[in-house]
Amino acid sequence: MSLDQKDPALALPDCTEACIPPSFSDSRLSEKLDTASEAELDALPFGVIGFGVDGRVEVYNACEAGSAGLSKTRVLGRHMFDEVAPCMNNYLVAQRFEEEEVLDEVLPYVLTLRMRPTPVRLRLLKRCGGRLCYVLVDRSSSAKAR
Repeated sequence: MSLDQKDPALALPDCTEACIPPSFSDSRLSEKLDTASEAELDALPFGVIGFGVDGRVEVYNACEAGSAGLSKTRVLGRHMFDEVAPCMNNYLVAQRFEEEEVLDEVLPYVLTLRMRPTPVRLRLLKRCGGRLCYVLVDRSSSAKAR
């Protein structure tokens, strides 16, 4: 191979929007989460908990497992608000999912289950035709400053 030819093994991938992981504030995040692989979900820098209409957790990413101290095997299949996050079983979080058809709200929150009070930002996501509802948990320092 001559010096003016590019080595295909060293070529940068054709990076489109799909290569960039979605941010906590991404306007199409619910759709992206519905189609993301487990590896893609585990690469996100914020917690992701996805649950079905029956309230059972179907998606639980590595960030949330590590931060909450609850393994995926312990959480998957359990009821979101009765067993996994009873500190969210209130009018601010759980009741919103019951009462609203569409939901995309960011709110400051303090987690209290199994840990000292931890300020976070929650993003509540529910959309018509969505596979799951989501609670996203941002524990970054910027979330605590709000």
